[in-house]
Amino acid sequence: MQKISGTDLAKRLRHDMKAEVAALKEAGRQIGLAVVLVGHDPASEIYVANKEKACQEVGIVSRKIVLPENISEADLLTEVAQLNADPAIHGILVQLPLPKHIDENKVICAISPEKDVDGFSPVNLGRLLIGQKAFVPCTPQGCMALLEAAGLSPEGKKAVVIGRSNIVGKPMALLLMQANATVTVCHSKTRDLANELAQADILVVAIGKAGFIQPDQVKDGAVIIDVGINRNKDGKVCGDVDEAAFLAANKDVALTPVPGGVGPMTITMLLKNTILAEAAAFTAKEGR
Repeated sequence: MQKISGTDLAKRLRHDMKAEVAALKEAGRQIGLAVVLVGHDPASEIYVANKEKACQEVGIVSRKIVLPENISEADLLTEVAQLNADPAIHGILVQLPLPKHIDENKVICAISPEKDVDGFSPVNLGRLLIGQKAFVPCTPQGCMALLEAAGLSPEGKKAVVIGRSNIVGKPMALLLMQANATVTVCHSKTRDLANELAQADILVVAIGKAGFIQPDQVKDGAVIIDVGINRNKDGKVCGDVDEAAFLAANKDVALTPVPGGVGPMTITMLLKNTILAEAAAFTAKEGR
């Protein structure tokens, strides 16, 4: 079994980003990312801390805005509007999930498409759909970067995506189609999942079920991108693929591990999108 390391690729990419950001700073251009955290969800706090650390690593200024759990939707939207208008902020990320009394979709739509570095807004997703330049959601973008770095071209391949979320499944399918793969999206209502899995040259799994994919379900030579982040019965972080079973079976596949696979690449693509957002803002300001 071949492991596709996201940790190694992220390290290389961030090294290059650090040099790029330093050069821009020398030229008087400082890149800023605002991260908005509502409440004190432990998982969200960990994610935000990891994003702050990554920003510091490459030299991007990270502004963390912590708001109370009971903040009104109107006040949160006002906070987003202020960040939209702030020229020092090039990317805005509102950490999900939000409290139940707040409409997540309304908040996502309120972020300026030019600062939507998560790539979640209908504008950027629409641009992606029709093949225009867009901020691509970070996890699918990271998955494609892993395939490319491993020399695994989707062109002409049968790709199967399990999961149809707006954050991973749907944009992942679009990116694979753009890379000339033949794509099938599977979900809880798929009738013959076993048959779809057996045909997959590239399999992307994003369903949040620990150890769901087993060695006998996929063919030799398959490439498996495991997007799942779960905890097993022992409390250890694991993916949607039973990595231990694949190792024990000595299965001839290429697999992204969890942890150390897609996760580091998601944050790295967030940094990339933020750098691109600053470049676009600078170009617009200069009237080029």
